[in-house]
Amino acid sequence: MTTPQLVVHHDKELMAQAAAARLITKVVDAQASRGYASVVLTGGRNGNGLLAALAAAPARDAIDWGRLDLWWGDERFLPEGDAERNVTQAREALLDSVPLDPKRVHAMPASDGPWGTDVDAAASAYAEELARAAGPENHGSAPTFDVLMLGVGPDTHVASLFPELPAVRETERTVVGVRGAPKPPPTRVTLTLPAIRAAREVWLLAAGEDKARAAAIALSGAGEIQAPAAGAYGRSRTLWLLDAAAASQLPRSLYPPASP
Repeated sequence: MTTPQLVVHHDKELMAQAAAARLITKVVDAQASRGYASVVLTGGRNGNGLLAALAAAPARDAIDWGRLDLWWGDERFLPEGDAERNVTQAREALLDSVPLDPKRVHAMPASDGPWGTDVDAAASAYAEELARAAGPENHGSAPTFDVLMLGVGPDTHVASLFPELPAVRETERTVVGVRGAPKPPPTRVTLTLPAIRAAREVWLLAAGEDKARAAAIALSGAGEIQAPAAGAYGRSRTLWLLDAAAASQLPRSLYPPASP
């Protein structure tokens, strides 16, 4: 487990712009050293805000978009093209405006896809896709993602891992179906904590006063079953990117005075 590092920005706009710049650097560095990069995207207002900032960043063209693998941390199990699906929102914010290789865009299954409304079958299919992408060097059934991004919910949920629900207790499978999620829609597909922890770096994004209590709980030593965000960490780095409002309930000792 890596010790969380915190960066606190003045507001959510600056946080999104700085996170986008940070992501560009990570992707370019990975492509320079290995030839390709892999990133796990997150939805929600902060995830989509980052993608919009990336779309507007002049440096975005430093990325070789054709050598970038994109995955998702979770998805709302709705029909293809539904406005509430994370992939639909990501396409609108960024993906449709950059030259990605469609074979490298790994969207989670939709409820009108080959597995119909069987969310467990859809989750198993995504797990198989992850396993096919994992090489011998990954030592597991998920790729070693360069960066995996997660939004943090007011209840401390990340991806679609909600406090106390079965998905957050999963220790073997990399992807599971979720039923009865407390946040609509109730049926979802999500990466599990074992898959999240396969990433080199995990970035947790939180902005706004409604995220302040969640950040404080997750960073105070809470257990992952009660606070899933506390169980999300990377192999080499765990980075919390917050705005001042989301950090407002944290003790100042947790982050350096020079934090932007």
